[in-house]
Amino acid sequence: MKKIIKKGELSDIAYDDMKSFIGLSRMLNEQVEDVTTDTEEVQTDEFQERKRKEEKRKEYTISGGKIIVHGTQEKDLVLTGEEKSAFQETMDGFVEQVEDLVDFNVLNIYKNNIEWSGSLIRFDLEFYYAVGETNGVYINGTMMKINDDYVEMLDKLRSYYDVFSTKWATVLAERKKTEEEQPREEL
Repeated sequence: MKKIIKKGELSDIAYDDMKSFIGLSRMLNEQVEDVTTDTEEVQTDEFQERKRKEEKRKEYTISGGKIIVHGTQEKDLVLTGEEKSAFQETMDGFVEQVEDLVDFNVLNIYKNNIEWSGSLIRFDLEFYYAVGETNGVYINGTMMKINDDYVEMLDKLRSYYDVFSTKWATVLAERKKTEEEQPREEL
């Protein structure tokens, strides 16, 4: 027995079939995306945990300022006498050339980067210096009044970055050179 399908019914059946196929396709894509996202999150978490375990840190205090040296081996964590002197000179120079009312944050020494920041109390402004992978001087503040003192301070902050970057780029280059040649020794 043959069933006779009218023209209107055929298009309704085809439409319903297409609609169900699209729904199935969407469900499959969502399942694949969920599995991919979960896998990426697990890999990212495992990578971050492994990286945290591998990285070592050692903190030094020099004249009230702090340096944290980051590395993967104990020899990377050694701070030389020259580096200690450079830090002392950096803090003293900043106070003399930029601003005397300042709270310095930690100077971080990484394998490929050196970062230092602090707060300029009188201007309610934070500064950030970076040498290495990310070079530059950055500032952060809220509702800062722009007057001649402020503009002059910004110019001093930018100018002192040249001194900072020259000194600490040399330290970074020396650390890389020493890393290639021999283990570091504390002076």
